[in-house]
Amino acid sequence: MPYEVEKPDEQWRAELTPAEYAVLRQAATEPAFTGEYTDTKTQGVYSCRACGAELFTSETKFESHCGWPSFYDPKDSDAVELVEDRSHGMVRTEVRCARCGSHLGHVFEGEGYPTPTDQRYCINSISLRLQPEED
Repeated sequence: MPYEVEKPDEQWRAELTPAEYAVLRQAATEPAFTGEYTDTKTQGVYSCRACGAELFTSETKFESHCGWPSFYDPKDSDAVELVEDRSHGMVRTEVRCARCGSHLGHVFEGEGYPTPTDQRYCINSISLRLQPEED
């Protein structure tokens, strides 16, 4: 299925840093507790670093203490795409940007967090860009 934003691999490599490219385009994972937004409390909207699509808001961000920013729901159900991931000898659900197909992280259910959805969207900081709310 084609994405609204599609670019040749060379263009993604030119527009993203090597670390951003590894996560967003090659489904790598940034090291735990190293991301820019892991502990951020700033109010605003988190967008895809690759294409700018609005993905999550600070309203659904919560402290999961897992080492990556966690959200219990995307900004809009059409903002993300969920894909079965059977890599690393396990079955998980990968979260991708629905606009450009970039890897964001994974979503987990039934972990017992006190959230309205019982879901944890575990997202790499490097795949996001926070636009703080205007005062």
